[in-house]
Amino acid sequence: MEKWNDNDIAAGLSQLQDWKYENEALEKTITFKNFKEAFAMMTQIAFECEAQAHHPNWENVYNTLTIRLNTHDVGGITQKDFELAKTIDSLVTS
Repeated sequence: MEKWNDNDIAAGLSQLQDWKYENEALEKTITFKNFKEAFAMMTQIAFECEAQAHHPNWENVYNTLTIRLNTHDVGGITQKDFELAKTIDSLVTS
């Protein structure tokens, strides 16, 4: 898997909703109605992460979920990060 450069990352971000590139990771914060909804979404995302063999760094505080994606093997952003981000967006908006 090849590490993406800044131009590739910027182009990829233009195709995502509310993701940003910060501290060498793609990051998104999502607010839900309550903790139960946030945790349910984390569970759905976890199944997709396992299926893609790509796992986020994330933090949950009550109804807020912050997700950070990068590919540790290459020390940066790769296609895998954008694929998982798109999957997460599709889960959150469905």
